[in-house]
Amino acid sequence: MNTNGQLEMPAASLIESFNDHSATIGVAGLGYVGLPLAVEYAAAGFEAIGIEPNETRTAKLNDGVNYIDDLDDAQVASLVQQGRLRASTDYSDAGDVDVFFLCVPTPVTEHKEPDTTYIEAATRSIAEHLRPGQLIILKSTTYPDTTEGVVQPILEEAAAEKGLTLGKDYFLAFSPERIDPGNKEFTTANTPVVVGGVTDTCTQVAEAALREIIAEIHVAPSPKVAEMEKLLENIFRSVNIALVNELAKLCDRVDDLSMWDVIDAAKTKPFGFMPFYPGPGLGGHCIPIDPYYLSWLARRYDFETSFITLAARVNEGMPYYVAEAVVEQIARQPVRLQDAKVLVLGVAFKGNVDDTRHSPAETIIRLLREKGVEQVAFADPHVEEFAVHTANSTTRPVEKQPLTAETLQAHDVAVLVTNHEAFDTELIATHANAIVDTRNALSDIADERRSKICLLGGGHENGTLAEVEVAPSSTA
Repeated sequence: MNTNGQLEMPAASLIESFNDHSATIGVAGLGYVGLPLAVEYAAAGFEAIGIEPNETRTAKLNDGVNYIDDLDDAQVASLVQQGRLRASTDYSDAGDVDVFFLCVPTPVTEHKEPDTTYIEAATRSIAEHLRPGQLIILKSTTYPDTTEGVVQPILEEAAAEKGLTLGKDYFLAFSPERIDPGNKEFTTANTPVVVGGVTDTCTQVAEAALREIIAEIHVAPSPKVAEMEKLLENIFRSVNIALVNELAKLCDRVDDLSMWDVIDAAKTKPFGFMPFYPGPGLGGHCIPIDPYYLSWLARRYDFETSFITLAARVNEGMPYYVAEAVVEQIARQPVRLQDAKVLVLGVAFKGNVDDTRHSPAETIIRLLREKGVEQVAFADPHVEEFAVHTANSTTRPVEKQPLTAETLQAHDVAVLVTNHEAFDTELIATHANAIVDTRNALSDIADERRSKICLLGGGHENGTLAEVEVAPSSTA
């Protein structure tokens, strides 16, 4: 920026390329965050190139085949046909890209510590092709200081060899993803985003890039603030879900006290309360993982996030609680545990999506098998195949069954884990022999069929759920 407050080249040139849509957009990682982002830019008139190591995804996209439920199949096919959207398995075209979005996974290790391997690998690949006039925006959910402490040093090492200066020749920022899979109301285009650049110029350039497809942008004073606010978003949910999960377990010990009725009553208050609901555990990439990003960071500063970690442990314990409820329902029937058949209704981590990452269904099925219930199958309209990790680091498939009257009648217990809209609750209530409902999906069933429904948080009289005191994992 010059003394008159105007942006200098190449920042000014890069912003101009946004205005005339001549900029090329690169998206590293074409999952549920990256592909919708690439589609939005392509639909706005930009050329969008996705870098995705998964050859199956890359081939599908280049054939115009959409694999993300939230996107329109016809739109994806049209954008590919017009040449605005394409995918590659490598970074061979990285030198032609003006804006890079990093939408790669950020898992945790077995010791619950952040794993930035994917971020580092993507950054190194970009650094090999770094040139003046490029903007890199990290969108992966991570811990504060990843942008400046992990990404920036890799870029600066390459930039030094090329005589490039951060904030003058190339630009770096963080803007967390805010995708909610299955949400038809809030999408990539109409959900406000936060952005924070390493320098003021970085922030201006990044904001200009995002404003081409997103109307409402909040500028954070730094990448660290943007990184931390993303953790706050998700941990806010984790803590409140843990609260209602714990209260649901209490209600299961009390006669005639349903947590679902309690929440319905509480949410009539127009201020100071936001409804959260009990469930079989958390899933997806963010909410089960993010508390451990923060607890790891806290330990580096000799601080313990005990409240946040406790909430994570409460949520991690819910699949154990549900598995015990299934075993109890089996015990009420004239069948031995080893002969019992259980049907898991839904293995996706949330309703109306096909994403099974960290799904509580996996832990529930694993626990049932460990307890001797070998005959476990699943029904899920969004998921074709499902496997469960075993103790020896292998995976074991779970048989898929159609959701029919015959299937329900053939199983001793049906456990409703995911509240897919496609599930026929009348069919389930009518033909299942016993039901563990973890989502209150069968709340409309008001006749004698309710007697075979064991509702999580539904109160002692609604089918006893045993209290389980389990330490599901190390807090690391």
